[in-house]
Amino acid sequence: MKLIHYLPTIKTAINTLANQSIASEQQLLLLGKLLSENVKNKRPIASLSEVEFRVFSQWGDDGIIQWLVNNLEFPHKTFIEFGVADYRESNTRFLMMNNNWSGLVMDGSESNVERITGSEYFWKFTLSAKAAFIDTDNINSLLSSSELDREVGILHIDLDGNDYWIWKEITVISPVVVILEYNSIFGIDRSITTPYDKKFSRTCAHYSNLYYGASLRALSQVSASKGYVFIGCNSAGNNAYFVRKDRLNDTVRATSLESGYVMSMFRESRDTRGNLTYLNGTDRIALIRGMPVYNTDTDQIENL
Repeated sequence: MKLIHYLPTIKTAINTLANQSIASEQQLLLLGKLLSENVKNKRPIASLSEVEFRVFSQWGDDGIIQWLVNNLEFPHKTFIEFGVADYRESNTRFLMMNNNWSGLVMDGSESNVERITGSEYFWKFTLSAKAAFIDTDNINSLLSSSELDREVGILHIDLDGNDYWIWKEITVISPVVVILEYNSIFGIDRSITTPYDKKFSRTCAHYSNLYYGASLRALSQVSASKGYVFIGCNSAGNNAYFVRKDRLNDTVRATSLESGYVMSMFRESRDTRGNLTYLNGTDRIALIRGMPVYNTDTDQIENL
């Protein structure tokens, strides 16, 4: 019987293991390797959701990344990921452990970075970890100090706030693939982001936790100015994928924002006490209506 017939069972097993505190990483990695073999040569695909699976990523990004690394040319097998918390759940950890890529991870918490450097995988792989609150003043110096080649394989920015501004500021590296978190409730029509605030905190900015980041159109705009094209989003509706134009091929191709945009379905809204309120659809944008946003087309602050 072909491997494809076992895929639902394998995915269920991964989810079960990932949610158990006593889960064996060896088992997770083995099951992930099987899924990776299944998706790596899958072509053509209508959307990135077709190659998704999860090992250490929060959503299906492990599968998307595996498909990309097997269908694009990477001069260097390196990655950089911002905002990784303690790296237990991240988009580059499976890439590191399954494909032996090396990289740099950064988080604003010293304790999170201590957990990373104290982990078993830290000595097994070429990984650097830095505690830093990233802003437009320090991002290029932080990246330069990593000693990674300019052509980094994958850059993932997940800062829950100044993502647009940080990506716009980066000049010292030229990644092949860039993964950017977008705020899907900002919609597809407007090119907007939260105004730059060096000390931006998602929870402090608005109690709901819904006011953060940038729209997909704003992120696509700045990516295009750097020579990147949009290839799609994950099915969760929070991560957008961009590939440097010179690396596109017959398998990994550009798509329109309208075709690739995904509205998130997860319900992470909070009340003033920090409790989940599980708002759906347009109820989410209604809660933060009137908050200030920066329009990247007009260079003006306007209301959401």
